[in-house]
Amino acid sequence: MFQCPDCLIELRRAKSALGNAWGCPQCRGRVLGMAFLRRTLDKTAVNTLWQAAREADATQGKACPGCGRPMREVTITAAETPLQLDVCCSCQFVWFDNLEFEQIPAAPEEAPPPEREILPPRAREALAMMQVQSIQEKLHREDVEPNSGWWTWPALFGLPVEMDGAALRHLPWVTWLLGTAILAVGIWSFPNLETLVPAYGLIPAEVLRGDGVTLFTAFFLHGGWLHLLSNLYFLLIFGDNVEDTLGPFRYLLLLICATLLGHAAHIALDPASTVPCIGASGGISGIILYYALQFPHARLGFLMRYHYRCQWIGLPALAAAGLWILLQLWGALGQWGGFSHVSALAHLGGAAAGLGMWLLTRSPSPAAPRSHPDRSE
Repeated sequence: MFQCPDCLIELRRAKSALGNAWGCPQCRGRVLGMAFLRRTLDKTAVNTLWQAAREADATQGKACPGCGRPMREVTITAAETPLQLDVCCSCQFVWFDNLEFEQIPAAPEEAPPPEREILPPRAREALAMMQVQSIQEKLHREDVEPNSGWWTWPALFGLPVEMDGAALRHLPWVTWLLGTAILAVGIWSFPNLETLVPAYGLIPAEVLRGDGVTLFTAFFLHGGWLHLLSNLYFLLIFGDNVEDTLGPFRYLLLLICATLLGHAAHIALDPASTVPCIGASGGISGIILYYALQFPHARLGFLMRYHYRCQWIGLPALAAAGLWILLQLWGALGQWGGFSHVSALAHLGGAAAGLGMWLLTRSPSPAAPRSHPDRSE
């Protein structure tokens, strides 16, 4: 449900061939997506609006009808008089007050071909197909492919990248400190994993040993570089936005609850197990699901490879999280049958904590081969 930022009532959706729009029946304001605007308004004006939004302060605008976070207030001069619009870079939504949309120049219409140039039916059909393909390729480049840069290289390993990261209101110092600690412990522990994992990993049959300290020390231990770097990556790309939304205290509370609930789900499968379980992904799973629920329209890019051909696929965060949950359910079946050394149940337990935190705080309106027999979260 989308909510009007001024009237605080539900927006009504209108469908058209150009896309969806949501309007307020009371104040006549409306929210439109960037893809819709690129199809209907002057391209230069839309590009100027988007560039200005990415450079604007994220704390000034109205609440986004999609995610509820403050939008970026942008002034554009494409109309006869300057307009102040509110843009959400996470959801790619633009809020227009009544009659503001009509003041921006529309996209120029293509001139019709001269009447004397009459093409046969098959030629006209082929020309139409070429035009449709050109439009599709243009929209694919503009709406799917992320901006190129060094930060897109994790996509080569199947990891998602943020296509339009929202500006942060505060420095995510908790995420940075936690990531630094995880990396430091990983580097320190790798030469002695065979000794440290049994001593500080979570063992379900001895869950309260050392007064329960292994419930937390297991979070910092990882079974190899791939296990460590993948967890660290997900913590950094999603944790900064979640910390910015919740604040440091509630963010730490989410991590602790997700870690403990992930451990509980793992222990419930086999309470008598003596196999150590290590890894931070139970807690990070809570961050992932909270991010997807808080920013459902944020675009994540995945690089799909077909032999020697690569193609970007963009998914909303909520859709990507849904696919991730399905993969974890499938992994839990493998774990139940003893065919997997990855604790998918710990991921699901952590995700449940993320769901719980989101329900409490919302506004009204991946594993590596190892030489020791431990499970990894």
